[in-house]
Amino acid sequence: MVLENQGELDLDSNLHDIRTEAINAFEKQGFPTKKDEEWKYTSLKSVLNHDYSVFPTAENSIEFKDVKKYFLHEIDSYKVVFIDGIYSSFLSETTHDGFDICLMSAALKKPKYKMVIDNYFNKIADKKNSITNLNTAFAMEGAYINIGKNIVVPKPIQILNFSTGNEKEILLQPRNLVIVGENSYVQIIERHQSLSSNVVLTNAVTEIFANKRAIINYYKIQNDDANASLIDNTYVQQKENSIASVNTYSFGGKLTRNNVEFYHEGEHVESHINGISILNGKQHVDNHTLMHHKYPNCESFEIYKGIYDDASTGVFNGKVIVNQEAQKTNAFQQNNNILIGDKASINAKPQLEIFADDVKCSHGCTIGQLDESALFYMQSRGIPVKEAKALLLYAFSNEVVEKIKIPELKSRITKLIAMKLGVQLGFEI
Repeated sequence: MVLENQGELDLDSNLHDIRTEAINAFEKQGFPTKKDEEWKYTSLKSVLNHDYSVFPTAENSIEFKDVKKYFLHEIDSYKVVFIDGIYSSFLSETTHDGFDICLMSAALKKPKYKMVIDNYFNKIADKKNSITNLNTAFAMEGAYINIGKNIVVPKPIQILNFSTGNEKEILLQPRNLVIVGENSYVQIIERHQSLSSNVVLTNAVTEIFANKRAIINYYKIQNDDANASLIDNTYVQQKENSIASVNTYSFGGKLTRNNVEFYHEGEHVESHINGISILNGKQHVDNHTLMHHKYPNCESFEIYKGIYDDASTGVFNGKVIVNQEAQKTNAFQQNNNILIGDKASINAKPQLEIFADDVKCSHGCTIGQLDESALFYMQSRGIPVKEAKALLLYAFSNEVVEKIKIPELKSRITKLIAMKLGVQLGFEI
C-alpha cells in the first residue's frame, strides 16, 4: 500500500478504490506462468529475475537532439513524453485548445476532467489479467487524450516513453486513456525506447473508447534495446458506426507481449488489427488478440505477418468471438509466418467461437519458408541473393505496411524493415 501512494495519480478520486482492488487481485493472481493457457508459449522467468526499481530515485533530463531520431520529427505533431516514467514538459507539446492532450495526473487535478476519468478509467481493462491489475495498482503516470464531438485532430499525437538507464533495473508502468467523441478523428503513435543497455521492463495499459462514428488509427513502434522487455495491454471499446485500428510493428526488444482486445458496443462497427514481427537472435514476440462481436452488422479484419530468423520465437493467438445476437457479422483473420532461421519457431493458435448462424467468418494460418523458385528467378535477373531475399520478405510484409495512413510513418516503418533485413531496399515510400 505504501508503493501505491508514491504514484502521481490523485488518490482522492475513485482511482483509490480501483487501485486497492487491483492490488488485492494481483496478490491473489500473481504473475502468469506457462501453466496458464494464455501464457503457454511465453515464459516471464527471465524477465522477472531482476530486482526492479518500481519508482525512479532521481529525475533525469535529456536533450531533444539525443532522442530526435525516435520521434516522427518529419511532421508536426502533439507530443506527450515521459522520461523514466516522469512527464517531460520540455519535450512535450500538449494542448487544451478545443480538445485535451495532456497527462493523467494533470487532468485529475481539475474536477471536470476527474468526472470524465471516473466514467472511463479501468472500465474495459481485463480485471482477470494479473499484469493489467499490476499496472492499475502502481501506474505512476500516462497520457490523457479526450477529443470531443465533431473534431478532426489536425496533426498526429505521439506518446513516447524513454528510459535513461539511470536505474540499473527499472519497471515502468504507463497508463494511457484515450476518449474520442462522436464524429471525431485522431491518429496516435506510441513508442517505448531505452537509451542504455540496462534492464527495462515496461508494463503498459491503454484504454481506447471510440464513440459513435469516431475514427481512430493507433500505431505502436516496438524497436527497443536487447535488454528491454514490453508487456503491452490495449483495450478498445467501439460504439455504433465507429472505425478503429491498432497496428503493432515489433522489431526489437528481448521479450514483447501484445495483448489487443476489441469490444463492440453497437451496430455497424469496423475494427482492424494489423501487425508485423521481424525477429532475430533470441527475441520473443507474443501477439494475443481478441475480437468480440456483440452486435449485428459489424466487421473485423486482422492481419499479422511474422518473419523469424536465428533462434527467435513467435507466438500468435487470435480469438474471434461472435455472440448469438451478432448476426450478419463479417470477421476475417489471417496469420502468415516465414521461418528463415534453422532454430526459429512459431506457435500459432487461431480461434473462432461463433454462436450466430448468419455470419461470414474465416481465418487462415500459414508457416513456411521463402519461395525458392521466386528467389531463383530474381537471381537469374542479376539480383544478388541477399537483396533478393530482402525484397521477397518486404513484399511478404507489405500488405500490413500499406495500411499505414501517415506517409511519413510508412516511410519510417519501411526503413526499419530494411534495417532489420540488413539491406538497402533502394526505394522510398
